[in-house]
Amino acid sequence: MLPVMVADMEAGVRPGQVRRIDPLIGQKLDYVRLGHAIVLSFSRGSQVLIETVGRLTSTDGEADVEPGEDPSDALATLLGDVVRDAETADTGDLRITFDSGAELLVGADPDVESWAVAGPDRLLIVCLARGELAVWGAS
Repeated sequence: MLPVMVADMEAGVRPGQVRRIDPLIGQKLDYVRLGHAIVLSFSRGSQVLIETVGRLTSTDGEADVEPGEDPSDALATLLGDVVRDAETADTGDLRITFDSGAELLVGADPDVESWAVAGPDRLLIVCLARGELAVWGAS
């Protein structure tokens, strides 16, 4: 995705807001696809796309979650886990907490889009460069 899509699709750019991502809450992580982007797919059709380094904190410790040529498989430990909470911070950070107590944090990149959430009812949230959020659909 390119930032120019924001204007083309008439998304609302909403910097400076902390918002819960309710459609993710209660969904089970069904599969993880590793590659140049990491894709998390959930039980009711939502997906999270990660295009920058994130941090997974769990009872097993901390691990970097990094897409690319040699992507991290640390997220595989979350398969079958259920999302307890999901939110974005005013900095553009994405935080997903699971029932197991594990937490995934993906920060905003200063130069490129770092993550996106797609969900039911045509929800799409994209973290643009510098942490601005473009939001389409209901949340």
